[in-house]
Amino acid sequence: MTQIYFVRHAQPDYRQGVNSTFALSDEGMIDRLKAAEVLEGISFDCAVSSPYRRSLETIEPILKSRKLSVVTDERLRERDNPGGSSNSHEMFRKRWSDFDFHEEGGESLHSTQQRNIAALNDIAEKYKDKTILVGTHGTALSTIINYFDPAFGYEQFMRIIDYMPYVLRIDLDGMKLKGMEELFYIKKEFHGVKN
Repeated sequence: MTQIYFVRHAQPDYRQGVNSTFALSDEGMIDRLKAAEVLEGISFDCAVSSPYRRSLETIEPILKSRKLSVVTDERLRERDNPGGSSNSHEMFRKRWSDFDFHEEGGESLHSTQQRNIAALNDIAEKYKDKTILVGTHGTALSTIINYFDPAFGYEQFMRIIDYMPYVLRIDLDGMKLKGMEELFYIKKEFHGVKN
């Protein structure tokens, strides 16, 4: 059995930078320590993460406490987003009702799911029967959940969108789902571009 602990990043500071470079907010820097505490008793064999700064900063305390290095995988990045007003409730509904829909310059949920699942498949194959830490994002993780549970859609996405950080364990036999459990989250009020 392969156990994958997904850690969705803590609250970012969306005021400076671009999607890949948003740092954690001051609150996010504190909250990441709470996620690390929840995972304190877990012995990880390896860590893989989105290369985005907010993901790496969130899992940093977990890595440091175990002297564990992290491998980044570009496929685990968040959905390509043209930014601005593209993250309204109307747009969320559109994306979840049509997985192939995307704004000009943006990426569909289907495309986001395909590359995240391709990365997950490689991770599950390479680290079979291991315990793995994965640094991730809200939309990216939601498409992964949807892959294993197609009932996960707009309503479920909106439930977790403000969970920063959010920790979810998925148990796999190969790529067959054996279990899924929410372990921890902190609900944060949205202050910027939701990604």
